[in-house]
Amino acid sequence: MRTDSSPGSLPAREHLPAAGAGTAVLDVVVPVYNEEKDLRPCVLRLHEHLSRTFPYAFRITVADNASTDATPHVAARLAAELTEVTIFRLEQKGRGRALRTVWSASDAPVLAYMDVDLSTDLNALLPLVAPLISGHSDLAIGSRLARSSRVVRGAKREFISRSYNLILRGSLQARFSDAQCGFKAIRRDVAQVLLPLVEDTGWFFDTEMLVLAERAGCRIHEVPVDWVDDPDSTVHIVRTATEDLKGVWRVGKALATGSLPLDRLARPFGDDPRDRDLTDVPQGLARQLVGFCVVGAASTLFYLLLYSGFRHFGGSQLANALALLVSAVANTAANRRLTFGVRGRGGAVRHQAQGLVVFGIGLALTAGSLAALNAATADPDHSTELAVLIAANLAATVLRFLLFRAWVFPDAPPTVDAPPTVDAPLTADPPDGRLPEPYRTYRTWGDATVRLQPVPPADTDPRDGR
Repeated sequence: MRTDSSPGSLPAREHLPAAGAGTAVLDVVVPVYNEEKDLRPCVLRLHEHLSRTFPYAFRITVADNASTDATPHVAARLAAELTEVTIFRLEQKGRGRALRTVWSASDAPVLAYMDVDLSTDLNALLPLVAPLISGHSDLAIGSRLARSSRVVRGAKREFISRSYNLILRGSLQARFSDAQCGFKAIRRDVAQVLLPLVEDTGWFFDTEMLVLAERAGCRIHEVPVDWVDDPDSTVHIVRTATEDLKGVWRVGKALATGSLPLDRLARPFGDDPRDRDLTDVPQGLARQLVGFCVVGAASTLFYLLLYSGFRHFGGSQLANALALLVSAVANTAANRRLTFGVRGRGGAVRHQAQGLVVFGIGLALTAGSLAALNAATADPDHSTELAVLIAANLAATVLRFLLFRAWVFPDAPPTVDAPPTVDAPLTADPPDGRLPEPYRTYRTWGDATVRLQPVPPADTDPRDGR
């Protein structure tokens, strides 16, 4: 992943300017489905806490996920009582769908969400959003698995949570500690670019968003939280776990094939203007050297194994040429993807052709070393041959890195075959009066067009049998 700014990439993070009176800086979304019992105490407690402690204007948005009980009526009464509370009504279930829809329509520069049960202590809310307001971070998550967190929950949920995070670390190389805590925030400028890449509309939405953000180089801030398990939670653990594992497989496959245009999330090298004005300074060199050394070590081992195998069926020169050819193709592909961050199939053939030229130089060095060894010794030992080849490969490796960096993979934005089409801009509904302007919208998200509308006091959906 390049560190320089490219067309469509995110601007440098900056501290949010002081907002005018009444302009919401924070929009806290509370997604609900059939929560007529818990919704009112949750919103009242959250509203009281924000009014007392939050130094900016705020909004609380109740995202009603096709509820079939009295949840819409409770939400409507809250919106009538509290000016900072507004409501969405979605006719399809899915927590991810609700968050994506509300966040995409919101005009607040910082977007957050929390579960309706308020399992997380609200004292962590300001530390959660402060790094986003200051421009330090792109996303923020509450973590129940941090060392200083205090968590009260059963052994079953503790085991499932830790197992899931181990799966994420092992399969997707995730470095964040808690993907499923219902306590997260994101800057709106990041959400506008990131959300179109997130496919899931259910419980895996959080994980997919975090994995893609982390892979794109976004900064994720973690806040230790005090958390008490809700014994009345309606989450179906087995079904949710199954869907999460399917999501892990899908995202892992997409990352492996390079089908996600994560380069659009690239930040400039630094947030200080002096960093962005620097010229002729190689950026990302240290990371590329580490990646190249790792790939080179694996390629050298692969080459030696191939050479030892081919040596049983032919002479040293033939074995060296075949082993070097096969390992060179693998080395070019690995460096293309892992060291220089080029994803997709665009330009792959050209890169392999240029890699073969570099291979020719390596072949000349190693072949010349073997020729010199055979000229000096009529029948050299196999161990001596390997030692000479290792020395020759080390010399060729330095030249290979310089050629890869300057010629094969120069500093240019990575290309992809067919970037997904970002959804069309929001289109406003005819004014009907009750919701703020950003919320009278239609939005198309792949599988459905969701109409966002105010909820009248007696609104129910007789067609929904859930």
